[in-house]
Amino acid sequence: MALSIEDIRQLYASHGGIAYSGEPVTQLEHALQSGMLAEQAGASEELVVAAFLHDLGHLLNLQGDSPTVQGIDDQHQYFALPFLRRVLPEAVLEPIRLHVDAKRCLCAIDPEYFGKLSADSVRSLKLQGGVFSQEEAQAFLAKPYAQDALQLRRWDDRAKVEGLETPDLTHYVALVAEVAARHAEPRTV
Repeated sequence: MALSIEDIRQLYASHGGIAYSGEPVTQLEHALQSGMLAEQAGASEELVVAAFLHDLGHLLNLQGDSPTVQGIDDQHQYFALPFLRRVLPEAVLEPIRLHVDAKRCLCAIDPEYFGKLSADSVRSLKLQGGVFSQEEAQAFLAKPYAQDALQLRRWDDRAKVEGLETPDLTHYVALVAEVAARHAEPRTV
């Protein structure tokens, strides 16, 4: 079953007020901040949409405010993909799928990265398989969309600012609709 654009809007409207895993923002605030950071960086519309939607799986697989405290990896990076696959292109889906592994990779390749993680990100890192080995990191970096996922991860880490002004939900849902409409256009050979 594919999610419609209205379904996505409704998920954020209904569940966006849930706390973002021990951070001073809600799920919706985190999504809006992530999308804004991507826009400010001049990212493609597809990557802005990926940044906005990267944690949608948390809203589809409700595990409470902070599942990591309970020892739960909700595998949110995978959970939304079956619902989005018929609606959005790989340029959106793959950075979403890879953003957790991007954290594992950044811990392996950036000596300062781990020290900047929030307490919840450290807990989830352990549940998600821990820091990549150098070989795993190199294999990750060779994947299509790995660089987009690394950038998304950095926005994800920064999108936790209490009270930050952002464009609203309507702005990002409209962008999702634009990207989805382009994806649905018939391809010419």
